[in-house]
Amino acid sequence: MASFATTATVDEPRIPLEQGKHRELPNYATRLRRARLGLLVALTPVVMLFVSFSSAYVVRQGLPTLDPRTNELVRDWIPVTLPKLLLINTGVLIFSSLFMELARRQIRGQVALASNADRPGVSSGDQFKFPWLFMTIVLGLTFLFGQWTAWRQLAANGFYLATTPSSSFIYLLTGTHAIHLMGGVLALLVAGIAALLRRSVATRSIVVDVTAWYWHFMAGLWIYILCLLEFAS
Repeated sequence: MASFATTATVDEPRIPLEQGKHRELPNYATRLRRARLGLLVALTPVVMLFVSFSSAYVVRQGLPTLDPRTNELVRDWIPVTLPKLLLINTGVLIFSSLFMELARRQIRGQVALASNADRPGVSSGDQFKFPWLFMTIVLGLTFLFGQWTAWRQLAANGFYLATTPSSSFIYLLTGTHAIHLMGGVLALLVAGIAALLRRSVATRSIVVDVTAWYWHFMAGLWIYILCLLEFAS
């Protein structure tokens, strides 16, 4: 008895890299999902780091230290008045997060236009594109400059890194946050350079999307740090 076997192959969905070119990327949605998952994994140690800093901050406030002059346990925790500039920095970071979200939605719209560019009656056209990404970079750098100015104000008031335990924690928390935010700025610069070099709109979209969620996380983390320093001391 003869037997017949049939096989069928299913092509993965593809999205064109740029209008007018025939090179394609396999499964854009899968690449985006994997990038977001990678971001979630990368943020896990960041969350654990700041949780440990927060716990140490709260516990250290109630711990006495031994005064070498009197050999007695004394409480050396001196609350530090935060510079008012930090409130302005918070507003700058919130606005930058809003602009970052607008940039993410804008480039996702470009991906949708690129994916339908080959269909009859659909054209990407020359649409006006507001530079939300550039505005986010400017505000991010403004926030970092504001942080540096706030540290100078603390130093002018006599609070340096090793002056008191409370001032040490202020520099530690805000400095660690600034370092992580610089990573987001570098990612935005990479996306901007990719745009100038006419890289794949899909690749740029993934970079901007992941950076946007990272930026939102940094904004939320900063608000948490500010509330911790203001109300938990």
